[in-house]
Formats: sequence, structure tokens, C-alpha cells
Amino acid sequence: MEFKDYYQILGIDKNASEDEIKKAYRKLARKLHPDLNPNDKEAHKKFQEINEANEVLSDPEKRKKYDKYGKDWQHAEQFEQARQSQQHRGGFSESFSGDFEQGDFSEFFNSMFGGTGGGKTRRETRFRGEDYHAQLQLNLADVFKSHQQVLTVNGKNIRITIPAGVEDGQRIRVKEHGGAGINGGPNGDLYIEFHIVNNTKFKRDGKDLYANADIDLYTAVLGGEITTDTFDGKVKLKIQPGTQNGAKIRLKGKGFPVYKQESEFGDLIITLNVNIPTDLTEKQKELFEQLSKL
Repeated sequence: MEFKDYYQILGIDKNASEDEIKKAYRKLARKLHPDLNPNDKEAHKKFQEINEANEVLSDPEKRKKYDKYGKDWQHAEQFEQARQSQQHRGGFSESFSGDFEQGDFSEFFNSMFGGTGGGKTRRETRFRGEDYHAQLQLNLADVFKSHQQVLTVNGKNIRITIPAGVEDGQRIRVKEHGGAGINGGPNGDLYIEFHIVNNTKFKRDGKDLYANADIDLYTAVLGGEITTDTFDGKVKLKIQPGTQNGAKIRLKGKGFPVYKQESEFGDLIITLNVNIPTDLTEKQKELFEQLSKL
């Protein structure tokens, strides 16, 4: 796997503080965000790279391993365990030091644990492949029902099922679709983070949806019926006489599907806005004046 210089990607020095890392990431994220570059594939690729770099460098433990082992930082613990095991058996005498971020650390420990020496074949140590991280942008309507999508990862097409009810920022794991294992070790996993764009008139809060509906003054005073939108169609609402501005109506089961429970739905809460008539005729004004005296 090609080495990625996370410091260079974020445009910071190797001695950068946590605050400097955070500021650099936020600056680049605002510039490269998919919402601002919807048709720019290169910007989308760079956005994924800065997310990956920030995920590693903003975590002190991950950063420490990355600084020491470079692209193979995820194998750090496995390498140390294998090295200690070899030392206990007396089969490892070389000293370990140095920075492998520019070299091929994988080749180093392959030759160390998988090579031959003294006419005796050493036991090969297996290492799990690297986890991959990707971001997938979807519209809110896209996650109202479960559906399948085909993603291309490292030149391979992967068909995944996106469950209804996925939320913005949520991650799912696709097992063994990450980097290939070493010496026959298992593949890493693919983690997909969802970026949900809400381009509807509904506000989502978990499984519940919120929307507004206008009613005229006469319907508010006398009662009546209006037609309003839900996420998957229209419904008729009965308005009670004397309805106040800002009154709410809860429609059970007309909200968003519950994650991995498509038969379960939240509620839709409608806030009623009473429209006060303007540009009244003289006759209408006269009638309102009569009403005010009653």
C-alpha cells in the first residue's frame, strides 16, 4: 500500500499541536466539503484524505503508532507481540529502531518473521489487513427505504445494503473489504460514514419528523379540513374550531423509519401557522368591526 503523509495532507509540521491539527482540518474541510464541490471528484477524494489524516493525527495513540510505523501503524501491536514472542524463543537478536514511514515496513517484518535463517524455516506471522474508511453522501429521501448501492473500492465493486433510517454521521462496517492481510492474515474491514443531506421541508430528529402547515383565519376560528404533505404522500387533517397559532398535531407512524426496523416509524409533528388576512375590503373590515363589538 502506498504511504500517505498525513502531515503533508493537512499542511502541518510533524510537531504540530492538537489545536493546530484541529484548525488545519477544519479549514480544509470547509474548503473541500462535498456540498460545496458536488461535481468535483478530485475535491471529494481530497476530502476523504483529510478525514483519514485527521482521524489518525487527532488521536494521540494512533498518532504515536503512525509516527513510529508509518503506513503500517495499525499493525503496531501485532508486530510488537510477534517481536516479543521471537525474543522469548531466542530467535530474534536484531535491535529495532528508526522511523519506517518512508519505507516498506511490511517487507521489513516479512523478512524478519517470514524469512529463513540458519537452514531452518521460521514460522510466518500473520497480520490483519488495514481498515479502509470512506464517506458516502446521500439525500434524506435516499435513506427512507433500504436499498442497495455498488461502491468501487481499490478497483473492486462492492454491493452493500444501506438500511433505512441511517443518520448523518453514522458509520457501518463492511467486514473484510479493507486492505489485504499479510502472510495469509484476514483482510481489514471497510468503514463507511454517511453524510445525509436534508433537501426537504421536513426537519428530522431521530425517528421523528417536523413540518409546518398554514391555515387561514376562518378555518382556525370555525374549524375545517386541510390537506398537508407527509414524507411519502399527502394526508387530510381535521382542524378543530378555535385552533391557536402554533398549535401542534401529531401524526402517529408518519415519521422516519427506525434504523434496522423498517416496519417501525416515528411520528410526524405538524405546527399550524394561522395566516391573518391582509388587504381586507371595506365590507370585510365592517364585519370584523361588528364581531369585535359582540
